[in-house]
Amino acid sequence: MSTQSRSPKRLPVLPIVVGGVAILLVLAVVLTRGGSDDGGSDVGEAAAVEVSGGSLSRLDDTATDPELGALAPEISGVDFDGNAVAITNDGRAKMIMFVAHWCGVCQEEVPEVVGWLADNPLPPEVDLYLVSTGVDETRPNYPPSEWLDEESWTAPAMLDSEDFAAATAFGLPAYPYWVFVAADGTVVGRVTGGLGADVLDSLAVNLAAL
Repeated sequence: MSTQSRSPKRLPVLPIVVGGVAILLVLAVVLTRGGSDDGGSDVGEAAAVEVSGGSLSRLDDTATDPELGALAPEISGVDFDGNAVAITNDGRAKMIMFVAHWCGVCQEEVPEVVGWLADNPLPPEVDLYLVSTGVDETRPNYPPSEWLDEESWTAPAMLDSEDFAAATAFGLPAYPYWVFVAADGTVVGRVTGGLGADVLDSLAVNLAAL
């Protein structure tokens, strides 16, 4: 776990997000990584991931996240076409969404994000990434590559490894999982559950202003 002596940055709207989606998070069926213990990942839908820097602890409580202000880990791998993808501390703010193909809330969130991007281009200072993790060919909506293609996903998408190295490095507790990183590479927010277009728009604007 990385720590810093100064007070950590927080997204100004994050408390609103937590309160505003509390009911959604309670009602949503949140599927965790532990549910895929018996399934194997297909090598075509998972790939090696290199992690550098300290890993974040598992997110157990959004309201008291000890990793706010910590330096985010850096991960590199490939997309579904084999092209290199790297999520690094490169001086740009980031919104990182971790999804599993079999997660019902993820299946609602992905088209929501696609529609949001079509109507609200990202601020020029902010990048959006998707990480496809928790892959299990025995579970519904497999393979994730076809699912994301059908949903017209165009932002960079990284394949996680068969042992979920990327998800573990960022402390994923459930799906979908969002991590927000400021331009200086520090974590400013982590939250599980579907957020929706209005919340994402506010988050993106405030993230760009940090």
